[in-house]
Order: sequence, then structure tokens, then C-alpha cells
Amino acid sequence: MKATLFKFGAGVTATAICGALGATVLAGENGVGDGEVAPPAPEYVFLTGIVRDFRERTAEGGHTDFEKRPSAGFGHYCGNVAHTLGEDGNPVFTGGGFKVSSQWRDSAGRPICYTLYDADAGDSAGSMGVTDAGGIASSESFSQWFRDVPGVNMSKPLPLRFVRQEDGSYVFDDKTDPVYSTLNGFFPIEDQLFGNPGGSPDRNFHFTFELHTQFTYDADGSQVFKFVGDDDVWVFINDELVIDLGGVHSATEQYVDLNRLGLEDGATCTLSFFFAERHRTQSNFRIVTNLELESIQLPTVSAAFD
Repeated sequence: MKATLFKFGAGVTATAICGALGATVLAGENGVGDGEVAPPAPEYVFLTGIVRDFRERTAEGGHTDFEKRPSAGFGHYCGNVAHTLGEDGNPVFTGGGFKVSSQWRDSAGRPICYTLYDADAGDSAGSMGVTDAGGIASSESFSQWFRDVPGVNMSKPLPLRFVRQEDGSYVFDDKTDPVYSTLNGFFPIEDQLFGNPGGSPDRNFHFTFELHTQFTYDADGSQVFKFVGDDDVWVFINDELVIDLGGVHSATEQYVDLNRLGLEDGATCTLSFFFAERHRTQSNFRIVTNLELESIQLPTVSAAFD
């Protein structure tokens, strides 16, 4: 039997987890490491990222990309970020992207990133609409989304609680989370940082969120990652783009089957997640995965929250 071990931070061992959860440790002659450790998977896993608050573009000190309608209209846009992360570990704006008319899909009909399309695997091709940057003004404006810029944004750590499902996957869903379900959406900084801007509805719709994690790839584990929500979302595994849900749109989804990525069995891999909520009137956020994700070192946050 293969043990499932979720990392909860320094000093938390398999023995401690087993003891806390009432599991059995089968020790060999040389102790726990020589025997079989079979703790039950934890009910919850917490992953911590960084949320950054922005003012909408019409406010004093506002950011041009927030509360902005793309020139080709609201919708799902792809191809406006590079296929690999930049040297600073952030997405790189390239422009020249396109509005999606229909998504690319795998042989099971699940929507996938256009970069992963493989006709030989039975995938179905999507279709491109007009060329458009998806409401992003420039590389300069985009470079402020996922770094602290005094006077432009404010930041703080944000933990998310993932709940174990009967099939062994873990889910964060704003519609079922006990905190976010009472807020009627993914609004992690209501009346915080810059505060709510006014307007209708008076919610904090203008923020980004980044989450940096690692996991061990298991070629026999049928490992998957799925996101459903709005607005922009980009996911990179080992710095390569695997989900592209750019644009200002209603809840939209993409799915990644990790066996398609050519990863090395047993290798430690990174998963970097970038999200932006840029426009009224909804904020939806749902992640489903069976990856054993661990948070890695957080980026720096605003001085007021260090």
C-alpha cells in the first residue's frame, strides 16, 4: 500500500499526522521509516498564496486593466501570455492573442488549453475569433499584476482550504466553502486593503491572486487539475503553460491530465497559479485536483503586512 503524506510545515512528521488522526504506523526493525505508514488522508489541506488589491481604472490611482471591457467585448481570450514563465517567475504579457469562439477539447470532451491540443490523441480543435489583448493595456500594466507596486496595489497572504472528496480529490469551491458561501462569491478582501470601491454592487472586484506549489508526479496516479471560474487564470507546470483562461468572462473551465505533459515519474514538479478578478458583477473560483500539492515560499507582500 502506498502512503499518502501531505506536508503541513516544518516539524510535522508522518508519525505526528498518524497520531493526530488515529492511524496505525507499522514499524520495522529500524523504526517507522523501515515499515509501512498508512495514515488516512487529511480532511482538509491548506495552501497559502498572495492576494493583491487594485483600484478600478476610473478611481484616483486606479489601474487601467481593472473594470475594463476588452475592445472585442467580454469573453474568453487566449494567447496573450508567453508559454513559459519569465525569469522572475511571473507570466509574461505578449499580446497578439485571440478571442475564443469554441474551446479545444480532449477525447473525453473536456476543455483543455490550446497549447496541449494533440489530434493524434483524439482531441477536438477549437476555433479562434478576432485578435485582441483581452482588456490588458500593455506589458507595463500587466507587469504590476503579480508584484507589489507601492501606490498601485496592496497585498497580504491568503490561505485556501481544500476539502477532501469521496473520490480522494481535493476541492476549493467558493460556493461550498463556509466563509465564501456566506459572501456569495470569491471575495477574499471585502472591505480590506484599499477597501470596497463603491458602485453597484459595492464589492471588491479588483484583485489578483498567485499560488506557488510543488508536487510529486506519479505516472500511475491519474493526476489531474481543473479550474472553473472568472476572470483571468493561467496555470503553469514546471513553468510551462497548461491552462489559459484569459479575459473578462463568466465562469469558464479548463482541465489538465498530467500524463499528457511528458513529466518524469517520481519527479518533484512545480505548479504556479495566477488569477485576476477584474470586473463586476461575479467572482467565481473552483479548483479540483488529486495532486498532493504543497505551498512553497511565499512572494514578498506589502510592507504594511510584512
